[in-house]
Amino acid sequence: MRIHPVAAMSLIAASLAAPLAQAQDSLESFSQVTTPLKGSKLTSFNPIVTGEAMPENLRDVTCEALLTKDGQPMEHGLTWRVFSPIPGADGKLPLLATSEGGTAAFQLVPGEYFVNVAFGRAGATKKLVVPDEGAVDKQTMVLDAGGIMLNAVSGPDVRIPPKELSFTVYAAEVREDGERNLVMDDVKPNTVVRLNAGTYHVVSDYGTVNAVIRADIQVEAGKLTRATIQHRAAKLTLKLVSEPGGEAIADTAWSILTSSGDTVSESVGAFPTLVLAEGSYIAVARNKNKIYQRDFQVQAGMNTDVEVLLDEKANDQKAAAEDVVD
Repeated sequence: MRIHPVAAMSLIAASLAAPLAQAQDSLESFSQVTTPLKGSKLTSFNPIVTGEAMPENLRDVTCEALLTKDGQPMEHGLTWRVFSPIPGADGKLPLLATSEGGTAAFQLVPGEYFVNVAFGRAGATKKLVVPDEGAVDKQTMVLDAGGIMLNAVSGPDVRIPPKELSFTVYAAEVREDGERNLVMDDVKPNTVVRLNAGTYHVVSDYGTVNAVIRADIQVEAGKLTRATIQHRAAKLTLKLVSEPGGEAIADTAWSILTSSGDTVSESVGAFPTLVLAEGSYIAVARNKNKIYQRDFQVQAGMNTDVEVLLDEKANDQKAAAEDVVD
């Protein structure tokens, strides 16, 4: 599915995607969401491009970045890097200078350079020529960047604990081998991920078994897209009991199978908890060399206990009764 800041598609419409602060907040306020104010500073300099750096031949170069073409210069949240265009012995371009904050001011000897500015995972690079004489124009770079803040619910509106959720962001394009380029993994809920404008493929994992949802999300320049993904899954606690509502029996080994017999989860314990995607399953409990099993259904957002009874006939009756209810 594809998610756009205006079109809800299959996401929760009330919290799908909204520009920062409901509407037209200044673009600069977006950069303040997760980045503390930090003054721009020169942290290193090694002039190897055109020769020795002397006070009389250093030229002042000012660099600024905008989120959008018509935006205001960003005041913080940026990382600037100046590289030599001549590769070093390792084949990489030597890093000459760095600066963190907003607008950066460098002193460079005349010559050619590459200037890169990064804003989270968004970035831009341009070639810079510093002349021997005359004014050096201010270098303005347009990031064309925005951000996404991800969250998810189970079923219509059941809140998922943040520690049980994770997101992975991929490029939208599929390579020839059928895979996508990884942009960022292990993204936590309600974390701002700053990206170049475009469409990204997001994978949401709820728990560690099979509750996985994929969505295509569009990032717009200068806007923060808030996307809430709807999982079709529920959290279950398994119990082997002698009677309904009884105390869970310890030292029990569990296997969860799909209706076709494929194993999706194995664990040991009196009452293990797991998250399963919506569907039909078989719970198999092993205790003291005996095996007990029960068919059960998982309904999205319906967190519940799954009790397997020592009386196998009771398990069959319980499963039949639940099928009637469904």
